Amino acid sequence: MSLHHRPLRVRALSALPASMALLAVAACSPGGSEARVAPPPTPPDDVARLCAALHKELPEKVAGLARTRTEPASDLTAAWGGSAIVLRCGIPKPPKMLDPKQDGVHVNGVAWLLEKLGDGSGGGFRFTTGMRLAYTEVQVDKEHATDAGMLVGLSTAISATVPEGISSY
Repeated sequence: MSLHHRPLRVRALSALPASMALLAVAACSPGGSEARVAPPPTPPDDVARLCAALHKELPEKVAGLARTRTEPASDLTAAWGGSAIVLRCGIPKPPKMLDPKQDGVHVNGVAWLLEKLGDGSGGGFRFTTGMRLAYTEVQVDKEHATDAGMLVGLSTAISATVPEGISSY
């Protein structure tokens, strides 16, 4: 995975002011009691185990949005604020991971591939972990994609449960 030459590095303390601003905006955001999230294709057993461990460690709030039940229920998916922020773990390696021109950010020791989504996809961003034994993607709608500070809690959970390495899946 190639990362931007000068990656944005966000740490929990340095992200606090940005996170506080994001919380103020997110407090007015729509919630939801359930989000329809298509789980990724069934990953290999070792990847599925890492995703299950991650699922247990995910924060109850991201960017001030409460965790939402996903339908169908799966250890491979999670959501916050309805479908404002959607996580899928155990995805196959994204082809864009090989593109040296792709931008990336580092947040709390986790490298993320950064993709701006077109208006046809609802806008916003997709962040995908790199250099971990399980690929995890987080899609954020354009309303909540104001800075990478929302990745702080997710990065902490990923660091604790998904070891560094190159996934073969």
